[in-house]
Amino acid sequence: MNAWFAVAIRQRRNDVADVAWGFGFLLVALTSLLLQWPAAARQILTTILVAVWAVRLSIHIQFRHHGKPEDFRYRAWRQAWGKSFYIRTYVEVFILQGILLFLISTPIIYINSNANPPIGNLDLIGWFVWLTGFFFEAVGDFQLIRFAHNPVNKGRIIRSGLWPYTRHPNYFGEVLLWWGIFLIALSVPGAWWTIIGPVTITFLILKVSGIPMLEAKYQGNAEYEAYQRQTSSFFPLPPKS
Repeated sequence: MNAWFAVAIRQRRNDVADVAWGFGFLLVALTSLLLQWPAAARQILTTILVAVWAVRLSIHIQFRHHGKPEDFRYRAWRQAWGKSFYIRTYVEVFILQGILLFLISTPIIYINSNANPPIGNLDLIGWFVWLTGFFFEAVGDFQLIRFAHNPVNKGRIIRSGLWPYTRHPNYFGEVLLWWGIFLIALSVPGAWWTIIGPVTITFLILKVSGIPMLEAKYQGNAEYEAYQRQTSSFFPLPPKS
């Protein structure tokens, strides 16, 4: 996070923190895996899951930011923080994000840092939950990009694909895949306390920097307000008539 803070200052855009997010988890996973090497099957497979998710997310965010102004959330903070911009950027964006990243990573660290029993049924359930979450996140992101790149849809709200069932399929998928990682961690004795990981990401997305900040952007948008009335905020459900 210190390194990415320097990148943010050089590029004059704090939304590089979003690109750093996925790669940060990959760094944690690889470091904890190598410190325990030779590794067990669960440790290697969990690190692969994290790597697939992290690389896809970081590339997706970099692609989304390319050629565009700084993300609206970071622009608002840049304007509001005034003279304290640099110190608040360092503490409230990068260091805070590093702390949150560490908390969310606790199931990964626990799996990779402890003796692992053989693969069992709980692992299979965890993999299924993770794959379901990854599907919602990756497919939701892809559908949104394809919709946004069509000039006909400029200023419109996406209502196709996964989006009629949940207003935030990518956020739903993000939360779900971390609960999958936690279920995998439960196969390792004593891992129950690592529930702090999925609880942290669930709270952030539902109550802090995910859904609330994004939906505040659309306040007063009549089409989005109609979409809100018809579509589940988070859990995929049939659309209301």
